[in-house]
Amino acid sequence: MSTHCITTAVNGQTISAEVEARYTLADFLRERAGCTGVHIGCEHGVCGACTVIVDGVAVRSCLMLAVQADGATIATVESLAAADGTLHRVQQVMKDEYGLQCGFCTPGVVMTLAAITGAGSTPDEAAIKDALSGHLCRCTGYQGMLKVARRLASEGVAA
Repeated sequence: MSTHCITTAVNGQTISAEVEARYTLADFLRERAGCTGVHIGCEHGVCGACTVIVDGVAVRSCLMLAVQADGATIATVESLAAADGTLHRVQQVMKDEYGLQCGFCTPGVVMTLAAITGAGSTPDEAAIKDALSGHLCRCTGYQGMLKVARRLASEGVAA
């Protein structure tokens, strides 16, 4: 199997590694970058648990190859909270509005919400539902997540 040297900025740190051509970004982030908040569920891009932000766009890291991320800036859920433990606005609103339950899908949902509400963006109801439609949650019924997204959008909070 051929290998490629890639360099990415993951949560503000530059990481260079030799990876096989078929190595997914999800596996790279978990195994090479130590970002275990990237959850791997279906490995088919259906559940959304592995969602990260690559160059400002929410993507399913199980569908992206690590070699495709060469030169990219990647943010995972680990990058959101401050060093002192202060939660990111999206995380705080998820907590305040009870937008999570078991937590397996939560990192992917949080990253999607951070992407769609970033830079003071105010997505409408259709955009919110469209963004969250790529996430499977067996615990919450999505009402808490929708409430969180609506609150973030209405506040125009920069993520």
